Amino acid sequence: MENNNKIYLDNAATTAIDPKVTEAMNKSYEFFGNPSSLHSFGQDARKLVDGARDFIAFFLDCKPTEVIFTSGGSESDNLAIKGIVDAFYGKGERVEGGNKPHVITSAIEHHAVLHTIQDLEKEGKIEATYIRPNKFGIVSAKDVEKAIKSNTILVSIMYANNEVGTVQPIREIGKMIEKINSRSSKGHVVSSKGNKEIDPVADIHTTNYMLHATGKKSKIFFHTDAVQAAEFFEMGTKYLHVDLLTLTAHKIHGPKGIGVLFVKKGTPIIPQITGGDHEFRLRAGTENVSSIVGLKTAIELVESRKKKAEGIKKLRDKLEDSILKNIPETYLNGDKELRSPAISNISFKNAEGEAIILNLDFLGIAVSSGSACTARSLEPSHVLLAIGLSHELSHGAIRFSLSRDTTEKEIDRVIEALPGIIAKLRQMSPFA
Repeated sequence: MENNNKIYLDNAATTAIDPKVTEAMNKSYEFFGNPSSLHSFGQDARKLVDGARDFIAFFLDCKPTEVIFTSGGSESDNLAIKGIVDAFYGKGERVEGGNKPHVITSAIEHHAVLHTIQDLEKEGKIEATYIRPNKFGIVSAKDVEKAIKSNTILVSIMYANNEVGTVQPIREIGKMIEKINSRSSKGHVVSSKGNKEIDPVADIHTTNYMLHATGKKSKIFFHTDAVQAAEFFEMGTKYLHVDLLTLTAHKIHGPKGIGVLFVKKGTPIIPQITGGDHEFRLRAGTENVSSIVGLKTAIELVESRKKKAEGIKKLRDKLEDSILKNIPETYLNGDKELRSPAISNISFKNAEGEAIILNLDFLGIAVSSGSACTARSLEPSHVLLAIGLSHELSHGAIRFSLSRDTTEKEIDRVIEALPGIIAKLRQMSPFA
């Protein structure tokens, strides 16, 4: 997207709000009532929330009651992971024998997943396994299967990586976990207040329960952070075979501060924000009506503009091919085919990523060196280190992320500007 001769290629961090989204949100401000109020003002607002929930359920191929509105991707990830772990323990109770639940994730997750699991591990609440991807940034479903233990209760693997764009085999992993669960009929479910058995497929939005892990196999739940996938890939939860899925608006030309957690009926989860019966008792707080309307509109536009993905890919490939051909000692990070059409991550040997960003920004071109959540960190990308890059090449990596607004003229400007910047920085480098 070009704005006053500026070029924005950091869409994996956030996207520009589509004018149609802004228009829909502005109209929604007329309905200012609290959606939980019984009077007409509140019920008018409730209709907007319910309408959005119904449409998002259609998009995700799930029930409206399985769509939980949150403040965004990070909260959804936290609710999924902490909610499952808390449900295991019940209301603060330890399981018989003191066994800890086991959680599996990958070494290339967004920090909203990675740090949450690491924190639970440090607190002594879980044991965790971090699956390393191959050199192209793809996690093997077989490696996930090998990591499963008798006390495994949760697997969380992201759909599309936010730094290198690689797409993980979510459907394959989901189907594998379903097979394991179907073979494991030894585990039993008990209520959090005793040993009375309850229906494991009951509507747990109003029931807290825990899973026993006393050597018997518990059901494994599967979560995917899909915030980078919604624009381009299949999001049907039944197709993906997931129990929990994270979605956020600002990655798909919607507003910041609104997201969704899909929670499949029968999935045990304890709310992390309490104080009301909102969102089927899974997330307290008055609904952000205008942003919910914005999220719905953004998803409507995703559905109508999916054909633009091929055009985005062509522009990305043009940029990428030119860089790799015309600038020596440059390297593509991630898989060339199994990735988002919008993301290209390239390392420039003997050039610091931060210096490249600043030089491009001086020319009005916005890119990044990785996740926006770690942009101010001097540490190399954990994703690039996990796929085997050296610290040097990790520090010299740039992420170019396009959108449906990106034009060929913008790509041509970047292609023209970049070689001179890299040559200048390499002349200054003590390692060149």
